[in-house]
Amino acid sequence: MKRDSQVFEILQKEADRQKYGIELIASENFVSQQVLEAMGSVMTNKYAEGYPGKRYYGGCQFVDETEQLAIERLKELFGAEWVNVQPHSGAQANMAVFLTLLNPGDTFMGLDLSHGGHLSHGSPVNSSGILYNPVAYEVDEETGTVNYDKMEEIAQREKPKLILAGASAYSRDWDYKRMREIADKIGAFLMADIAHPAGLIACGLLNDPLKYCHVVTSTTHKTLRGPRGGIIMMGQDFDNPFGKTTPKGVIRKMSSLFDSGVFPGIQGGPLEHVIAAKAVAFGEALSKDYKNYIKQVKKNAEVMAEAFTDKGYNVISGGTDNHLMLIDLRNKFPDLTGRKVENTLVLADITVNKNMVPFDSRSPFQTSGLRVGTPAITTRGLKEEHMPAIVDFIDKVISDIDNEELIEKVKKEVNEMMGAFPMFAE
Repeated sequence: MKRDSQVFEILQKEADRQKYGIELIASENFVSQQVLEAMGSVMTNKYAEGYPGKRYYGGCQFVDETEQLAIERLKELFGAEWVNVQPHSGAQANMAVFLTLLNPGDTFMGLDLSHGGHLSHGSPVNSSGILYNPVAYEVDEETGTVNYDKMEEIAQREKPKLILAGASAYSRDWDYKRMREIADKIGAFLMADIAHPAGLIACGLLNDPLKYCHVVTSTTHKTLRGPRGGIIMMGQDFDNPFGKTTPKGVIRKMSSLFDSGVFPGIQGGPLEHVIAAKAVAFGEALSKDYKNYIKQVKKNAEVMAEAFTDKGYNVISGGTDNHLMLIDLRNKFPDLTGRKVENTLVLADITVNKNMVPFDSRSPFQTSGLRVGTPAITTRGLKEEHMPAIVDFIDKVISDIDNEELIEKVKKEVNEMMGAFPMFAE
């Protein structure tokens, strides 16, 4: 068969972009060669609706083995009693939980999108906002952190059936214990979406949501450094409160309901090549090398946040507890939008993403802020001493944003710097 040169030439250009650029998007990372190999394996040829030992197709004995291995490794990684590794993405993991716990029109509560929340936590253009009734809590304008007292006031007033902890642009840890107390007062379920800080939680660097939340979702491709996909977990299984039973009249456990929420609820056949790659990534995450890596991610983020602050940037909440930071540009560059900065930094081979900031005065398409994270550059071997230099590159471009000669000069310096680091340092 003739090789498709058009596609593979594009892939090579993308490989060069990744190799010679500085990747600071908080939701991106670089996987190991063995994760890539599993993703491109023969498992992509197999259709396997159902779960290990309970498939709707023959010939599933080996995909059963890899999926069960992924399940057992994930349980060990988070200390979970039950997990589901089939969701195609974090958003679909969230959708499966909503489908299981909520009826259309039910009220749930999550962090406001413009305050750092996620599209799948109640945005009116997402299924979570179309099918259900979202109410939002916010961060405090002065501190930039979640105000749990106000959260409780909203919960008491709105009586949501589900309270959601988690965000896509929030740099502080979560008080899951306090949120469980709020949920218990009104008889709500508590859910955590740990898509961003999952790796830090797995290594004990942040609070553990599985101790307090009824259910936890995550992606596998951010700090977990695996293939693109989703997972659902419970620290402890429990009887469902809906009175749903098996054909023999036995009360079904929540694990059974969540499994049904994924398949056949929102998905058909799972992506078994991705699940094989998840199994590889979970195995890597159980290693000492990974624990050292994730500690470095946190150190790098702390130093980077300090470097931005030293240059006069407003880092929301004053710093970070995890792998990312949210920067409000308005105090230093009131006329610049996040969109303009993002697009210009790309010309210098520095990749960030524009992001709304709390109480933003601009639209989601323009924004007043940037979201910056350290997982990908840490995978490549960068340490604390490299963070001020990266911030200096960014500041040079932003401070003279229309200077094409300067941008080209910074790009060459970036390419020279990153060319010395492998894509996957370990």
